Amino acid sequence: MGLIHIELFATLDLVGQAPGGPDEDPSGFPFGGWQAPLIDDVTGAQISAAYEGTDALLLGRRTYDLFAAYWPHQKDGEIAELFNSVPKYVASRGTPDLPWAGSTLLGADLARAVHEVRDRHRHVKVVGSLNLVQTLLREKLFDRLDLWVHPIVLGVGKKVFDTGAVPTNLTLLTPPAAAPAGTVHLRYALADGTPRTGDMSAPDRGLPHDDAL
Repeated sequence: MGLIHIELFATLDLVGQAPGGPDEDPSGFPFGGWQAPLIDDVTGAQISAAYEGTDALLLGRRTYDLFAAYWPHQKDGEIAELFNSVPKYVASRGTPDLPWAGSTLLGADLARAVHEVRDRHRHVKVVGSLNLVQTLLREKLFDRLDLWVHPIVLGVGKKVFDTGAVPTNLTLLTPPAAAPAGTVHLRYALADGTPRTGDMSAPDRGLPHDDAL
C-alpha cells in the first residue's frame, strides 16, 4: 500500500488560497500569488525534494484545469517532466473533459477511490486543490503532510482548516527547516487517536502514565 502525501503552502494565519498567481482563483481574492515573493533557493530545493519518488498526482478539478493548461506545454525541468509523465487522478463532482495525457476521473465515492489509488501507487502527491485537501484532512484520507508556513498574515482568504476540521494527531517526521526568507517547512505523518487534554496545575499535568493507557 502506498502513501498519500499532501503538499501545502500556507500563511501564518493558515490561508492556503491561490499561492501561485493572481489567476489561480478568480473569486475576488486580493492576494493571489502571495507565495512568489517569498520563494528562495532553500524553499525551492525543499519543494523539489518533496516530489522525489512521486508516481501519481491526486488533484481537485480547479487545480487540474490550471495544470492542464500549463504543464503539457512545458518541456524542460524536472517538475514538468514528472507532472507530464505520471498518472493524474482528478476528484470532481461533475464529468469534466480531461485532456491532459494520463488523466483519470475518480468515482463518486472519494474514500474508496483514494484507497484504490493508494493501492496502485507508492507515493501519490496532492498538489494545491484546497477543497480536496480539506476533505482529505477531514476524512483522514492522507498519510503525510508537507506544510510550508510563510511569514505573512493576510487576514482574508480560504484557510487550510475549515469549520469542518476534525480533531487529529500528527507526528513530526523531521526537524522544522527554515529558509532565509522566513518560510518554515514542517513535515508530518498522520498519527493514531485524537488529541488528549490535561491540566497544567495538576501533577504530571494530569496526563495518564503510559502504563495506564
